[in-house]
Amino acid sequence: MAIFEVIEKEGLRLVKAILQNETVRTESGALYYMRGNITMQSKTPSAGGFLKSLATGENIFRPTYTGTGELYLEPSLSGFHIMELNGTEWILDSGAYWASDGNVEVGVERNKLLSGLIGGEGLFQTKVKGRGQVVMMAQGPVEVVQLQNDRLVVDGNFAIARTNTLNYRVEKATKSILGSMTSGEFLVSTFEGTGTILLAPVPYWQVKLLREITAAMPKTSG
Repeated sequence: MAIFEVIEKEGLRLVKAILQNETVRTESGALYYMRGNITMQSKTPSAGGFLKSLATGENIFRPTYTGTGELYLEPSLSGFHIMELNGTEWILDSGAYWASDGNVEVGVERNKLLSGLIGGEGLFQTKVKGRGQVVMMAQGPVEVVQLQNDRLVVDGNFAIARTNTLNYRVEKATKSILGSMTSGEFLVSTFEGTGTILLAPVPYWQVKLLREITAAMPKTSG
């Protein structure tokens, strides 16, 4: 299987993939540069695939890169998270998919109508399953939350991925509309059941700023 790693340099982050006669799939336009004997292929979708893309909003032009060498993807001021799939199935936040091993199956998950429309995720999200690594875009460091017959309520779009074993819905923060508006938290994402959620609540620029402030504070002797 291809190996991915995140490289950080001068405030930017980019993904490097090492291929040994292997295949990697990426989001359209993700290529930065590549070295070695690697061939890029972008298949023209069938008529059915094109209609599916129009209906779901999913990007159907996800090129593959096959061969031996190194593949570098476009740098970003935000960040990336590498997840290892071991036969599990995950639902990714809208726009979170960036790349994956060629053995990973990339598909579509349909959300409930109301949750998809008011939650900002849309009616369809990217679904990944199988074995291999998946690279996701994340605004900051990722926190892993395990649920065991439990419930997690998240403000905003901080959840970047969830296992398909969890029930997901978007709802008002409180039972009444007035209460939700006055609380400052109108809509929240709710996850219930047993499974795993990946959260990225704090952007990297805030993490960096906090480190700089902490480093500049005078040392106190205790």
